[in-house]
Amino acid sequence: MSRMVFLAPLALFVVLGIYFAVGLTRDPSYMPSALIDKPLPVFDLAAIEGVELGFATRDLDGEVALINFFGSWCISCIVEHPVLMDIAAREDVIIAGIDWKDEPGAGARWLEQRGNPYTLIGDDPTGRTAIDFGITGAPETFIIDRKGRIRYRFAGPITPLIWKRDLKPLVEQLRQEGDDAP
Repeated sequence: MSRMVFLAPLALFVVLGIYFAVGLTRDPSYMPSALIDKPLPVFDLAAIEGVELGFATRDLDGEVALINFFGSWCISCIVEHPVLMDIAAREDVIIAGIDWKDEPGAGARWLEQRGNPYTLIGDDPTGRTAIDFGITGAPETFIIDRKGRIRYRFAGPITPLIWKRDLKPLVEQLRQEGDDAP
């Protein structure tokens, strides 16, 4: 019995060591989404100041697209923005923006200063649409397939590496799937 008393802390240490070792192999930026392979939430957002049209779910019918949540108050969005501008200039992909919880006019001023990579853009001042998407912070980007299903969620700023390694191949694959469909 006295031997068990001495071995119990060692056994506990081994179990905890295995638990933490497995935890270190997981990607801390990966955030699962309950919406993967589910239809896009239904929304109809007003335009931000200075933009004629808003952005609604129906605007993406039959398109592979990125939906990017951003805000003028978001520091990480400043880091991501030049990458989105480059993608918009070089790639044939729809980038739709949702200005999340911004003061009136702030998103428009922010885009005026930095450029506008968005084909479509809507205003989500209350955050209701962001809640429907399960947003935890800005920026967050979703990839939508031609059938209007969410296929991927990326939380954090898109970098050139993330675009090239993770997002662009998926966009191209989804386009191929749509082109092959009868």
